[in-house]
Amino acid sequence: MYVGTLSFDLLLGDVRSLKEKRSVVRPIVAELQRKFAVSVAETGDQDLHRRAQIGLAVVSGDWGHLTEVLDRCERMVAGRPEVELLSVRRRLHGDDEE
Repeated sequence: MYVGTLSFDLLLGDVRSLKEKRSVVRPIVAELQRKFAVSVAETGDQDLHRRAQIGLAVVSGDWGHLTEVLDRCERMVAGRPEVELLSVRRRLHGDDEE
């Protein structure tokens, strides 16, 4: 079994309220869930209007599939015009780890 996680640090565009922030972040979270069947949530900076942190996790029995899904998720978020991807943190864990 392999587990991979991504943590995205995002700068949002012209957002002036938390309500506007939700209207940007929710569709990204929903699209990641729908397209890639990953567990995903807003995980930080909930009180800041123009910043968001989104975390996701994937479990797979195949290392190649795991990295492919993580790559596709990262490309999808990076390609969203309404956000600027400031950083991505990737972690991979396998059965051979203690």
